[in-house]
Amino acid sequence: MKWIITGLLFSIGFCLAGYKPVSQTPVPDVVKPAIRTGADQTEKYLPYLKGKRVAVLANPTTIIGSKHLVDSLLKRGVNIVKVFGPEHGFRGNASNGAKVSDETDPETGIPIISLYGKKRKPSNADLADVDLMIYDVQDVGCRFYTNINTLRDIMEACADNDKELMILDRPNPNGYLIDGPVLDMRLKSGIGQFPIPIAHGLTVAEFARMVNGEGWTYNKKKCRLKIIPVANYNHGMEYVLPVKPSPNLNTQQSILLYPSVCLFEGTIMNHGRGTQYPFTVFGSPLLKGKYSFSFTPVSIPGMSETPLHMNQVCYGLDLRNYDVSKLRNERRINLDWMIELYNAYPDKERFFDRSQSNQMGSIDGLAGVYDFKKQIMAGRSVKEIRDSWEPGLSQYKKMRKQYLLYADR
Repeated sequence: MKWIITGLLFSIGFCLAGYKPVSQTPVPDVVKPAIRTGADQTEKYLPYLKGKRVAVLANPTTIIGSKHLVDSLLKRGVNIVKVFGPEHGFRGNASNGAKVSDETDPETGIPIISLYGKKRKPSNADLADVDLMIYDVQDVGCRFYTNINTLRDIMEACADNDKELMILDRPNPNGYLIDGPVLDMRLKSGIGQFPIPIAHGLTVAEFARMVNGEGWTYNKKKCRLKIIPVANYNHGMEYVLPVKPSPNLNTQQSILLYPSVCLFEGTIMNHGRGTQYPFTVFGSPLLKGKYSFSFTPVSIPGMSETPLHMNQVCYGLDLRNYDVSKLRNERRINLDWMIELYNAYPDKERFFDRSQSNQMGSIDGLAGVYDFKKQIMAGRSVKEIRDSWEPGLSQYKKMRKQYLLYADR
């Protein structure tokens, strides 16, 4: 009996020695499914493309994994009969705002039709030998980013010719943000075509649904859409773009600052064009002595050939290390930088003068309203400026909800 008791005690002690309370046991992290773009989900659309003559609206962001969609689809046997190229071109070798000519892609031999040259949308002849059009271009969620204009033009052409448009959707890196004044349609221009705020909070597929639903095509015809949604995505998610969306939005920092700082296009400030870090630095030669940070814009082929204040030392703000999580937490466009630089600039009558620049857009066209410039010059507070955006901004937010494919979180 003594040996039995001794054995039991040994066993109990052994078990207790290896025992850990539940509260101390490490719990493995929940693995969230990775975001998958529409293009990455080939299983959802390759069978649909079989036997069809396909045209693609594409640029360098049009990728499956790390390879261009057009190259990948050709290897998978898809019959791509032509490619349409937007601003910057199909392979992204055109500078900002530069006209692009039709050409033949040297890598595939496929004809490329420019939609940023003599015409802005496909003609009836362009679509005569096409059964289906694919739109797959990364957007950054701003009214003045012209990809949404091209999307509307493609939708009009497809509707006129009874062609279906397949949209391979992609996340909006600024999808959390819905802010800014709604465009006064008297200011409609190449950098503002729709009655939406500066940051619209939509993916391109959601925006296409809005174009159809609100009748924003020229004859209010609805385009037949086939959407391949992004998997495992909501608007609150952070998304790092795998490819720069355009030559001057070349970092994640610039993309996240863009809704706030593109307004500097409408001022006499150089906003980093002519440097390797556009949309993250801002300044002017006349701010010497007021700021210690400086940079010198130069001509950079493919990015900015003749930047404002070229070869002159500019002094001002450096936002390359700004904590962009503040923008996400506040869910607001930052107006403080504009107010600060206006107050610091010695020749205030010329702050909004764009006569020295070859870039498109007045401050009225970029902001989308006539009041913004006047408010800055009059010294209005951020709250006063923001209050003037209502009720239009709230009305847009309500309208937007009916076109969502993804939750707001």
